[in-house]
Amino acid sequence: MLEGKALIEDTDMPVKMQLQAMAAASEALDLHDVFDCRSIASHIKKEFDMRYGYGWQCVVGSNFGCFFTHCKGNFIYFTLENLSFLIFKGDSSSSSPSSSKS
Repeated sequence: MLEGKALIEDTDMPVKMQLQAMAAASEALDLHDVFDCRSIASHIKKEFDMRYGYGWQCVVGSNFGCFFTHCKGNFIYFTLENLSFLIFKGDSSSSSPSSSKS
């Protein structure tokens, strides 16, 4: 279960999708060791691919930087249990980046 509260840093997702992202993260933390960020990210990506179609990306960790382009309305960056979660659906049709996080 959700022990800590998620803190949304940035998002352009609809609220329902935001809640699903945080629920998927909480579930992944229940199923996997907190140090197994790859398995946590894989769990969340598969959940979003199944619910919202293929093409989702997920980055999980305590220290990472990134620069990416995403489809409008399909991005969230939040923290939970001392980990940061970046979930987005990529957009290859855009020539300029939509967001960057570090």
